[in-house]
Amino acid sequence: MPIKHSSFDRFLLKLNGFFLALAVLVVVIPLLYIVVASFMDPSVLLSRGLSFRVSDWTLDGYQKILSNPAMIRGFGNAVLYSSSFALITVTVSIFAGYALSDDRLKGRGWFMTLFLITLFFGGGLVPTYLLVKNLGLLDTIWAVIIPGAVNVWNIILSRTFFKGIPRELREAADVDGASEASIFFRIVLPLSKPIIFVLILYAFVGQWNSYFDAMIYLDNPNLHPLQLVLRSILIQNQVDPGMISDQLAMAEMKRLSEIIKYAAIVISSLPLVIMYPFFQKYFEKGVMVGSLK
Repeated sequence: MPIKHSSFDRFLLKLNGFFLALAVLVVVIPLLYIVVASFMDPSVLLSRGLSFRVSDWTLDGYQKILSNPAMIRGFGNAVLYSSSFALITVTVSIFAGYALSDDRLKGRGWFMTLFLITLFFGGGLVPTYLLVKNLGLLDTIWAVIIPGAVNVWNIILSRTFFKGIPRELREAADVDGASEASIFFRIVLPLSKPIIFVLILYAFVGQWNSYFDAMIYLDNPNLHPLQLVLRSILIQNQVDPGMISDQLAMAEMKRLSEIIKYAAIVISSLPLVIMYPFFQKYFEKGVMVGSLK
């Protein structure tokens, strides 16, 4: 049966549609500009702006990036850091959330209070740096991965999700003689795919886009992730001389720097664009169940 809307409701729906379309344009137009500009001939881009003629396009920006060792090494480091960070933080969040969701855990209220305090109060940059230094983690991949591995918000999401799993399933398994480990790995964990995939996506994207920790803790350029290399190109407006052959003049370097920036942004976004379709079916369910229970 079709829903009948009043004139005011129809006005609100149209107004919402207008703002939604405006929001989509605000997001899509810059993305479209970056993608098209990354393929364009620098001379055409600087003189006439965007062009959708194939004859005005070139792959010079991508060729310079893919032939640059720093970009390739940074891409590999970023994949390593993001994958390792996601594995560690999701494992910690799942186990901690499951333990805190069990009413039999004594003192779980105090544990939650301690966790919540860290959401509002932190030691600060200098004490954290000194701690990492005294632990001997400087200039190692662990300096980027370990400090943020315990994410309280992810633990709270996990705890809330596990509390929504029917208790009868655990009680039935307990009556059948299943151990706590068997209950977790054979019953609870298979039902937890939505929240697990959501936490993996959160952790991977957060670490992939991060450059500040690497900038603070890593002096060795061979350990720099892609975002730190990209930062030097975008923010400091510098292009690695290795991307430009010695025969090119300074004007040519400046000309190519524009499309190199856009191509670097596109390449750095590819893993996230590839990941999201595989995680999308779990995303909405995991977020809603983990946040509304």
